[in-house]
Amino acid sequence: GRALLILLLSATVSLLGGLIFGYELGIISGALLQLQIDFHLSCFKQEILVSALLIGALLASLVGGILIDRHGRRRAILVSNLVLFVGSLILTLARSFIGLVIGRMTVGFAISVSSMACCIYVSEMVAAHQRGLLVSLYEAGITVGILLSYALNYIFADVDEGWRYMFGLAIAPTAMQFLSILFLPVNPVKLSSWDSDCQKGLIQLQNADDREVAKREPYKEKHYSFLDLFRTRDNMRRRTLVGLGLVLFQQFTGQPNVLGYASKIFHSVGFQSNSSAILASVGLGAIKVVATLVAMAFADKAGRRALLMAGCVVMAISVTTIGLTSRIAPLAMARDCKAAADPNASHSLTQHPLTPVASQPAASPVPPALSAVKSEAGPGFAASRSLTKVFAGTESREVVPNFSLTKKRGLGGQSEKETVESTGPPFTGAPWAEHTVLNWITLLSMMAFVSAFSVGFGPMTWLVLSEIYPAGIRGRAFAFCNSFNWAANLLISLSFLDLIDAIGFSWMFLLYGLMGVMAVIFIYLFVPETKGQSLEEIDQQFSRKR
Repeated sequence: GRALLILLLSATVSLLGGLIFGYELGIISGALLQLQIDFHLSCFKQEILVSALLIGALLASLVGGILIDRHGRRRAILVSNLVLFVGSLILTLARSFIGLVIGRMTVGFAISVSSMACCIYVSEMVAAHQRGLLVSLYEAGITVGILLSYALNYIFADVDEGWRYMFGLAIAPTAMQFLSILFLPVNPVKLSSWDSDCQKGLIQLQNADDREVAKREPYKEKHYSFLDLFRTRDNMRRRTLVGLGLVLFQQFTGQPNVLGYASKIFHSVGFQSNSSAILASVGLGAIKVVATLVAMAFADKAGRRALLMAGCVVMAISVTTIGLTSRIAPLAMARDCKAAADPNASHSLTQHPLTPVASQPAASPVPPALSAVKSEAGPGFAASRSLTKVFAGTESREVVPNFSLTKKRGLGGQSEKETVESTGPPFTGAPWAEHTVLNWITLLSMMAFVSAFSVGFGPMTWLVLSEIYPAGIRGRAFAFCNSFNWAANLLISLSFLDLIDAIGFSWMFLLYGLMGVMAVIFIYLFVPETKGQSLEEIDQQFSRKR
């Protein structure tokens, strides 16, 4: 009974940790719509506000590892809950732009520490044959959190100062996680030997043989310094290579950016106006949730390595397909903030980088799930799947007079010229209107990419990272790799539009395809299979010289 309770509580902690993380990533996109009007935010200020969370997260991944290793995983999660509570309060009560930035940085710091501590804590808390399922539950929580944030963005879109509710509601899951973890025991790793854990019922070893082995070799926790990550001792250098390779390939296969195109691709297939924005985000969000559930089911059966390689192959094929189809049926490109484009182009209100834009210079960051039309749109940012969606489109002021009605019903608006000529099909004159088959191929590739990421790189990267390091340095090693993850995410999101200017959209996607192929080779050569092994067996497997 106690073992089952621990299992359920571990699952709750993992799921809630992911939920909070996803919610904080997604909520800013809807909040920005109101914030930019309430606080008169310029383009640059919105950029700072979106990046503040990232900067906080990056700071946390530099110091969080020490906290996790020195004070234990459980305490780290409790502290991150308290910090998140403070950050949410600052945001909810914010009266100035500085207050908002400080609040977002605090929240970023908290979710980053929590994300690392949760994965490590849960991986150490449960049996080897359940570890894949429960750590993947964290990623499932993220996808659900993002969907939830979109829903709340939509609900509070019309409420006066609705952003205060959006930020404040994060307190509820934080409190639930705090309470759940109070009932969980302090980490098994801190106990004297592997065998004593089994007697305490924390870790259910599968059979009597395992118990015998555990009795014969009491597990000694070794002490490591941070620099040991780069030395040959216990093959640590190879483990660091595996960890860094996984987090960098996770970003460099294009995941932060491919999703920014979702809405555009839905449009090109013929889903008109803003309802397509809702379809794009909610539809893809639902696909992500389903794919992550598939990953959870197979993580302990098929194994990490198999899922990573399969996911990478599908991702490489799908981005290459998008790259090739966009060579034949090119998609229009809008520059962030001061996009000036052809006034004849049809205009959609989902602000994504490829949206054909109206000629007026004002811009507005409409997130994928929010089909809002703002009457006084300042320049802005759309933060969709990843924190740093530094993209914006352009929106004309005279689009729709009664915008609250339009917003709730998800109707679209066009630029003046388009409205006059709206007797014809909505995309006449658009270069990609006639390539219907290719557009559907692009859409299906997009869905395949999202699913493959959610089966492979999404959950498996964090699962492998929480397994491959020895207990004594696990927190710092995880944090070290995590800091590269945040930095790469920031770099990719910021350099994306410049790269497209330099080499073109289709070459960009073909480059992602090439990275996918390299990732498959990397995983094949360096990443070992860890399913069904205890953390100690994995450690011993690595320690033997290869």
